[in-house]
Amino acid sequence: MSTLELPILQKTTEFYKLFHGYSEKFPKKDRFTIGQRCENHILAILEELIRASKTSKDGKAHLLFEVSVKLDTLKILIRLLKELKVVNLKQYTCLEEQVFEIGKMLGGWMKFVQ
Repeated sequence: MSTLELPILQKTTEFYKLFHGYSEKFPKKDRFTIGQRCENHILAILEELIRASKTSKDGKAHLLFEVSVKLDTLKILIRLLKELKVVNLKQYTCLEEQVFEIGKMLGGWMKFVQ
């Protein structure tokens, strides 16, 4: 299985596409602040997942921990988007479900590595 076929990478890529679609409709002040911050976190998560997929088993645990921290931060940022009314409840629910799924996949990978 190539790196790009990893289910967690596919899920994270789909999540980015969903977020990107929503962010295009954010108010300008939010698009270039919290929206950009979320987007940067998603892209950093993708990058770290690719790096982890190409790292030896010994190095994976640290990289996956870093992804976990970024994912937890992203969850808080997404909650802020809802609280600031940048996204509506339906959009928030879609984003949260996707992040939850990515978190489950990440947790499984982390258990496998340990």
